[in-house]
Amino acid sequence: MSEELVAYDPYALPPEEVQEPPASLGAALLKIGPGIILAGTIVGSGELILTTALGAQNGFVFLWLILFSCVIKVFVQVELGRYAISSGKPTLGALNELPFKGFSTHWMVWWWFGMMLCTVMQLGGMTGGVGQVLQLTFPGFTEHVTTTIIAALPAAEGLLRARPEILWATLTCGTAMLLIYHGGYRRIEWLTTVIVVSVTLITMLAVIALAWTDYPIRPGDLRKGFEFQIPQTGMMTAFAVFGITGVGATELFYYPYWCLEKGYARYVGRFDGTPAWEARAKGWIQVMQLDAWVSMVVFTISTVAFYLLGAAVLHPQGLHPKGTALIDTLSKMYVGPFGEWTRILFLIGAGAVLFKTLYLACAANSRLAADFVILTGAAPSGIAAVRVRIIRNFCLFFPVLALTFYLLLHDPQLMVKIGGIAQAATLPMIAAATVYFRYWKVNRALTPWISTDILLWIAVAAILVVAAIVVPVQIGEFLKLAGIWK
Repeated sequence: MSEELVAYDPYALPPEEVQEPPASLGAALLKIGPGIILAGTIVGSGELILTTALGAQNGFVFLWLILFSCVIKVFVQVELGRYAISSGKPTLGALNELPFKGFSTHWMVWWWFGMMLCTVMQLGGMTGGVGQVLQLTFPGFTEHVTTTIIAALPAAEGLLRARPEILWATLTCGTAMLLIYHGGYRRIEWLTTVIVVSVTLITMLAVIALAWTDYPIRPGDLRKGFEFQIPQTGMMTAFAVFGITGVGATELFYYPYWCLEKGYARYVGRFDGTPAWEARAKGWIQVMQLDAWVSMVVFTISTVAFYLLGAAVLHPQGLHPKGTALIDTLSKMYVGPFGEWTRILFLIGAGAVLFKTLYLACAANSRLAADFVILTGAAPSGIAAVRVRIIRNFCLFFPVLALTFYLLLHDPQLMVKIGGIAQAATLPMIAAATVYFRYWKVNRALTPWISTDILLWIAVAAILVVAAIVVPVQIGEFLKLAGIWK
């Protein structure tokens, strides 16, 4: 990471970096990338755990909600990307300029910090989930290593016998630290593209192959998925899924950073009021929009595929993935239809999905946390080398924090839901901020079509309605669980 990031400040706009936008669709496709990284973050715990659980509990009835959730929030993502490219400002820097500031650092920046801590619990769930995957994949090796450690450290016997996946969760944490500590944008983009495309194709093929098993998806099942029903028993889970599937609050914070590191704002250059700047900005914003919609297709296919597997295979058997048996239950999505030989393939795929999201989220959080430290005045601004050092430190800190959360809570589904509540509460805030950027900050020459504006408002309205319903209920449930309120 050091060579790539120290070589230039991704938030600077030097005139020598200005480039004309690609003139053809093929050339534009070669310039996409931030959305694929975002898709890698999105297709993780929410899709593999919560979306699958929703299908397992309720069958096909929420298919329409999954599709709506994946598509509609992209309009908020695109507007945040538009402002980042035209202004050169990352998310927290832009939020720090919102009105009603009150302090030297805007309260929305501090809110992000609290939300981030909650979503790191999701990362803890992923760390534990990968640990469960590897423990199930290599039971003999796990037993051997456990016995060796107990012989050297007898006091650890109780913990390691009860939770052998902790060994693998610790290894997962260390691997994530090594990967993101030494990886800059280009390596992250390349590795994520390979994993995302592979996982998407495999999951899609698994759904298609159900037609030749005892769990086929019939036309009537799909029709039921578009009857726009919300059964009472699954309402809160459904709203939580809306908050975490598709582009969630964390991904909306991440996207402008990846756009800046890709170079979109650098290629546009600093605003000078000339027609040339306006033409460049429009061209690179179109590339960003293409990037966002290509990634939407990718993560929607993966999300829908996981949901259909849960609805078609787990729901008829009455299997609900949860607790320490989470991964083993999820594996039955493949073992049931295709046979025991697919267990290892599923475990490898599930481990890749969860680990991918873990390291990408830690990498993105490290960039935002560096901005947070600078905005609060704890570190000087405008010095690329300082930013790199801070990012590196957080690349080591966040995986350790995620592992610590798992050691304390050790329930991946619960940890994912905690992060979902935080994201659901934050979504209306970032949506409202996006509306402010769109109408009060974006250069008038770069305003979108009226149809895009209408869909943006539909997205904002949907986010507000869902948050108004789900957040109070989930906060009440959390207070009851904590014994604070009866």
